[in-house]
Amino acid sequence: MFKRLASLLLAVLAVSACTSDKTATAATDPAAAKPAAAPAAAAAAPTRDWQLGADYFLIDPRVPTTTGDKIEVVEVFSYACPHCAHFQPTMDELKAKLPANAQLVLVPAVFNPQWEPFARAFYTARALGVLDKTHNALFEALHTQHQPLYSIESLAGFYANYGVDPKSFLATAQSFVIDSQIANGNNLVKSYGVSSTPTLVINGKYRVEMNAENKIGPNEALEIALMLVKQEAAAKK
Repeated sequence: MFKRLASLLLAVLAVSACTSDKTATAATDPAAAKPAAAPAAAAAAPTRDWQLGADYFLIDPRVPTTTGDKIEVVEVFSYACPHCAHFQPTMDELKAKLPANAQLVLVPAVFNPQWEPFARAFYTARALGVLDKTHNALFEALHTQHQPLYSIESLAGFYANYGVDPKSFLATAQSFVIDSQIANGNNLVKSYGVSSTPTLVINGKYRVEMNAENKIGPNEALEIALMLVKQEAAAKK
């Protein structure tokens, strides 16, 4: 009974929190709560003529990137967001298709206090060198296995399965360094103008959002992102 209740609580938390406070009302609408991946059936449709201001958006002013000469491709996400879990295979495909002159960067969003432990866990896993082998696994644990990983303490137990000492995990997670990274990530999300997850940001200039009404789902977002990477690469020549 408790496990069923815990799973339900996690589902409610995740679905009701995939948008920022500015759009929280929409997230409580069952129709709005469905992943924007609903257009998956449209994946086989012919390539569209993607329009700036309709299918993707200009970020003004441009946000400085962190990838040097490489084109930066950011995913703003949260482990708590079921849409992000659904989008993860697309992210794996995007990473595989990025050219050598582009680099993927992950930025966890904190739209409410319940999301902060997940952002803290992300930065901690990265600091401890276990992010690559735990990133997809945490999505799986939360959204497929419905493990009740709501607190930083319970998340420390999850990472213990991957060889991380829980005490070391908690000490790192509660450090000033991680606090600073969370604050920086929050500032980036605000500067990007991101209000929902998952969202892609290309080279600090363009924002690609899931939008069921405009039929922008994972496949469309992937296509737009790759188009913009190619466009940015051409602009550098």
